[in-house]
Amino acid sequence: FFRTDLDTLNPAIADTRPASRNTRTGTDASRRGALPEGQQRLLVEAARLPAEATLKSFSTDLDGLTADAVKSRRARFGDNAVDHGKPAPAVLQFLRTFTNPFILILLFLVVVMVFTDIVFADPADGPDYTGVVTVSIMVLVSATLRFWQEYRSSRAAEELKALVRTTTAVTRSVHGTPVTSEIPVEDIVRGDIVQLAAGDMIPADLRIVRAKDLQINQSMLTGEALPAEKSAAPDADVTEPTLLDAPNLGFMGTSVVSGSGTGVVIGTGRSTSFGSLSSVIVGARPDTAFDTGIRKVTRTLIRFILVMVPIVFVINGITKDWTTAFLFGVTTAVGLTPEMLPLIVTANLAKGAQFMAKRKVIVKRLNSIQNLGAIDVLATDKTGTLTEDRIVLERHLNTAGRSSETTLGYAAANAMFQTGLRNLLDEAVITAAGPDELD
Repeated sequence: FFRTDLDTLNPAIADTRPASRNTRTGTDASRRGALPEGQQRLLVEAARLPAEATLKSFSTDLDGLTADAVKSRRARFGDNAVDHGKPAPAVLQFLRTFTNPFILILLFLVVVMVFTDIVFADPADGPDYTGVVTVSIMVLVSATLRFWQEYRSSRAAEELKALVRTTTAVTRSVHGTPVTSEIPVEDIVRGDIVQLAAGDMIPADLRIVRAKDLQINQSMLTGEALPAEKSAAPDADVTEPTLLDAPNLGFMGTSVVSGSGTGVVIGTGRSTSFGSLSSVIVGARPDTAFDTGIRKVTRTLIRFILVMVPIVFVINGITKDWTTAFLFGVTTAVGLTPEMLPLIVTANLAKGAQFMAKRKVIVKRLNSIQNLGAIDVLATDKTGTLTEDRIVLERHLNTAGRSSETTLGYAAANAMFQTGLRNLLDEAVITAAGPDELD
C-alpha cells in the first residue's frame, strides 16, 4: 500500500479520490475542450481500430513514409509546432510602451501645450518650449526604460529556447529500406513511425502499434503522478471524454518512463491535445494588480481633470478674459497630472527586474514585478506527489493480508533490476527495503 505526502497530512483525503478512470471524464473533457471535434473523433477511431488498420488508414506501414509522402503531408498539415508567445518586433514593442494610461495623459498634455505655449503663444513673449520639452523628455525616458528592460528580457528568453532542440527517432522509407534516424520534432508529419524508448519525449499524438513494458508519464495532461501503462491492443471502450485514459494512445508533451514501443503519428501541431491547450493559453494574459491599480488611478485623475478644468475655465472666463481662462485651465490640468509618476514607477519596476536577474530569473513583463512583490503565500493545487516527487511505502502484505518481508524483498528485487527508468513506486519500494534487504 502506498501513500503520498498529502495522505500523511490528511488520510481522509485518500478515501475521496477517484476509484476508476471513468470518474475523471469531466475533468479530462474540460482540459481537452479546445481540441477540434474532428480530431477527437480521429483519436477515438484510431484507439478502437487494430494497429494494422490504423496504419492502413494513414497510408503508411512500419517501414515508414517516403520522402515524397513526407513533403506532401507537411505542405498539407504544416510543421509539428505548437503556438507559443513570440516577442513582437522591436519597433512594435517600443510603440506599445506608450499605451500606458499615464503616458497617454502626458502625451495629451504635450499636444495641448504645443498649441498654447508655441503655436498660439503671445507674440510679445514668444514661444515657450520649456514645458513641452520637459514633459516630452519624461515620457521618452519612461518609455525607453520600460522598452529596453522588456526587450532585453524577451531576447534572453528566446536565446534560452534556442539552446534546447528536441529530436526524436523516426523510421522512414529510403529507397524501399526502413531507416531510423533522429530528426527535429518540428519535421514530423502524420503517418510517421516514431520509435519510443525510456526517457523520450512523445513528439506528437500517437497510436501505439508496438509496446514492450511501455509506461508513459501523463501528469502534465491528467495530473496523475503515476505512469500509465500502454499497449498496442485496440480498446472499444474509448470515448471522447476518456481519450486521455486510452491505453493505446500517446500524447504530445508526455514522456516515456520505461519500456519501449512504436507509434504512428495521428496528430501534429495544433491538432494535438497539447497544441490545442497551448493555442488557448497563448496571449491570454490577465491584468496584473499593477495594471488594475494604474487604471483606477488614471480614471480618478481624469475625473478630477474633467471636473476641475471646466470650473476653473468658466470662473476665470467670467471674472477675467477667456484667453487667460483657457491658459489657466491648461495649467490646472498640468498641475493635477503627476508628470514624474510614470518615470518613478518604471524605474522601480526595472530595478526589481534587475534584482531578479541577479538571481537567474528572467522577468519578461515589468508589470508582473508588482504581483510578485505582493505575494505572502504561494499555494499550488497539486499534492506532494508532484511538488516533492516522492511516494512512501506504507505496508507490504502477503496473500494472507499479513506483513511480509518476503513480499518486500521480491518487490525490491523487481524495482532494482527492472529495465527502463525507475518510477516513483520503484523508488518508494527501494527506500523502504533499505540496503540490508537489497543485499
